[in-house]
Amino acid sequence: MFEDNGVVMSSSESRDVSFDEKDLQLLEYVENDFDKSLEELADELGLSKSAIHYRLKKHRERGVIKAVTATLDPLAFGLNMMVITNVSVTHESGYAEDIGERLSAVKGVEQVYYTMGDIDFVVISRVQNREQMNDLIDEIVSIDGVNETSSQFVMKELKTDPKVISNMSEEMRTNVGSQAD
Repeated sequence: MFEDNGVVMSSSESRDVSFDEKDLQLLEYVENDFDKSLEELADELGLSKSAIHYRLKKHRERGVIKAVTATLDPLAFGLNMMVITNVSVTHESGYAEDIGERLSAVKGVEQVYYTMGDIDFVVISRVQNREQMNDLIDEIVSIDGVNETSSQFVMKELKTDPKVISNMSEEMRTNVGSQAD
């Protein structure tokens, strides 16, 4: 993290990574189903298995592929209450990283975003019941430096899709592909 005119930015916000169309196709395949074999990917992309292996290894080493995980359905675990909490904090030196880390450590919190504007953080959480929700909000409010919270409860999830490439427009794909030139 670094500070630029009082704004804390992640050093990973911009990367000098280039992709050709085959890279984008490969990454989209593995993003949607990492269980595909090298042979299946090679057949679908018209590349050799060794070329697929090399490209995947390169993307892991460059941090493009961050992890290989299973996507679990939170509802299968009774985590049917989702809350979006806006958090306002006291602005002191290093507050964004410090408070961000403490918000991230709260059990039930799925995502934490440091934002600019009227609020400082947006926190996305999941719990099973109201009592857990109250406990989670109490824990957030007890963090030193947190001044105020405002929560919205999700009534129905219309789109929950963390995929990157599948969610890109053609213009976005073209822009990413043009970095390879």
